[in-house]
Amino acid sequence: MNLNSLKKFAQEMRREFIAQVGSRLDFVLTHDDEYLRAHGQEKRAIVEMEKSMGREALIDEAAYLWFNRLAAFRYMDARGYTSPRVISPRPGESQPELLAEIKAGRAPDQLKSLAPRLEGLLSGRIRSSQPDREVYMEVLLGTCNAWADAMPWLFSKVEDWAGLLLPQDILSPASLVVRMTEGLSEGDCAQGVEIIGWLYQFYISEKKDEVFAALKKNVKITKENIPAATQLFTPHWIVRFMVENSLGRLWLLNHPESRLKEKMKYYVEFDPEPDFLKVSDPAELKCLDPCCGSGHILAYFFELLYSMYEEEGYAPQEIPSLILRNNIYGIDIDERAAELAAFTLAMVAREKDRRFFERGVVPKVVAMRDIDADLRKLNVRLSPGLQESLELLKDGRTYGSLIPVPAGAGEEIMEVESALGSHRYDDLFSTSERDDLISAFRILECLEPRYHAVVTNPPYMNPGVAGPKLKDFVAKRFADSKSDLFAAFMERSLQALRKCGYMGMINQQSWMFLSSYEALRKKLLENETIVVMAHLGAHAFETIGGEVVQTTTFVLKHAKPPKE
Repeated sequence: MNLNSLKKFAQEMRREFIAQVGSRLDFVLTHDDEYLRAHGQEKRAIVEMEKSMGREALIDEAAYLWFNRLAAFRYMDARGYTSPRVISPRPGESQPELLAEIKAGRAPDQLKSLAPRLEGLLSGRIRSSQPDREVYMEVLLGTCNAWADAMPWLFSKVEDWAGLLLPQDILSPASLVVRMTEGLSEGDCAQGVEIIGWLYQFYISEKKDEVFAALKKNVKITKENIPAATQLFTPHWIVRFMVENSLGRLWLLNHPESRLKEKMKYYVEFDPEPDFLKVSDPAELKCLDPCCGSGHILAYFFELLYSMYEEEGYAPQEIPSLILRNNIYGIDIDERAAELAAFTLAMVAREKDRRFFERGVVPKVVAMRDIDADLRKLNVRLSPGLQESLELLKDGRTYGSLIPVPAGAGEEIMEVESALGSHRYDDLFSTSERDDLISAFRILECLEPRYHAVVTNPPYMNPGVAGPKLKDFVAKRFADSKSDLFAAFMERSLQALRKCGYMGMINQQSWMFLSSYEALRKKLLENETIVVMAHLGAHAFETIGGEVVQTTTFVLKHAKPPKE
C-alpha cells in the first residue's frame, strides 16, 4: 500500500467531489425541469438543509456521502461481495458491470421495479440526451436503497435528498466513478478493509490543516472540527500489541491450553495471575473502543475473538454474527468514522461468512450525538446518575465517550424502554422525542462500565483549544488528567472496565514525566497494575514526521498491583 499515492488520491477526490456537488446544488436550486419537479420533496429538503446548515456544510456533507458510498462499492466490488459489480467494470471493459448487465436486459432482482423505466430510456421511448448516464444514475440510487437493508448506517433510505446532488459526470473516462476504480486498485483492496480507514484519514487531512491554521490565529476548534483535528490512524502492529496483551491475555489466563498464543506475534509472556476475570465462553467477553475511528482496533478484536470461538467448537458460519451481537462495541464523536467502523466490521464478518449480509446483523457502533431528551414530560424518574448522564448528552458531540454512566444503568434503561413500548406515554410523548430518548439510551448503554477489555487510540488535544465547555467539563470530571484529552481517556477507559479487566492504549509519553500529571501517575501506580509497556518515542505513526508526537503504548489491569 503506497500511502503517499493514497493520500494524494483522497485529497484530489475530495476537492473534485466538492466541486461537482457544488455545481449540482446550484443547478438544483435554480432550475425547474421535469426531473426536479418529479422529486419536489427531495428538492424542498435540500432547500431547508441549505438554510439550516449553510451552503458549505451541505456541500461537504453530500460530497462525503457520495465519496463514501462509491469507495464502499469499490471495495466490495474488488472483494467479490457484489454481483454484478456496482462501479467496477469487467476486465477489459470501461463501463460498470452493473450498467452492462442492465443494457443486456439482465437487471438484478433488487432493481426489477425499475425495469420499465430503464427499458424506456435505453430504447428511446423515454427521451433523454444521455440515456446511459440516466440509466446508471437510476440503478446506482436503486442499488444504494437495496443495500440499506444490509447496511442501514451507510446506505440509509432517509437520505433520498442526496440523490439529487449525485455528481452528474459518472460515466466519462474522467468521471468520479472511473477515478475511484483506478485510484483504489484491486491490489489495495486485497490488503484488507483498513484501506478504507486510511482513505478517510487522508480525505479529511486538508480539513485538519485548515483547523490547525485557524488555531494559530486563536480560533477555537468547534465540536464539528474536533474529529478532523484528532483523527489518527493506528499502525497495525500497535493495534495487535494492545489487543493481544489485553483481550488475548485474558483468554489465555482462562484457557492456558489455548493455542491462540501461536497467532499473537506481539504478545508478551507473563507470570500466572491468581486474580483474574473468569471467562468460560467467548460469548461472555465485552470489548470496547471508545474512540473507534474507522474501526481498526474493532477489526482486530474480531480476528482474535473468531479464533476463540473456533477453539470452543462453534460453527464457522455462526461465529461472525455471534461476535457482532455479543462482543464488540465502538463509539466515536465523528458520525462518518462510526459509519466506517460499522462497515469495517461488516466486511470482516462477510469475509468469514458468505451469507452475512442476509442475516440482518447491525454492528454495535454508535456515533455520539447532541440529544436533548426531556423526561419531565413523562411520569418516570431516573436514578440521579443516569439522569446526569442524559443531561450531559445534550453536548454529546463535545464530551464524547468521556460522559460517565453509572454501573447497572442497562437494567434501568430496560425498565424505561419497557414502559415506552407499552405506549403508556403516547399522549404525552411525541414520536420524535421517544426516538431521541431511545437513541440516547443506545449510546449510554455502550458507555456503561461492563467491559473485559477497553482498547483505544484517544484524541491528543488540550481541552482548552476546543473552548470553555469541554475545558470545564474535563477539569471537573478528570482533575488529575485535565491537561490533555488523551490522559482524561486513560481514566475514563479504566472506569468502563470490570474489576480485573484490561485497558490498552497508545498515547503521548508526556503523562509519564511532566509534573502536571504527577497526581495521575500516583493514582495509577496505587490503583492499577501495569501489565506491559512499550515506550516508543517519536515516529510510531508513519504519517507524522519529526519529533512532535512522542508516544507510549501500554496495557493496564484494573486492579491494585500485587503488594510484593
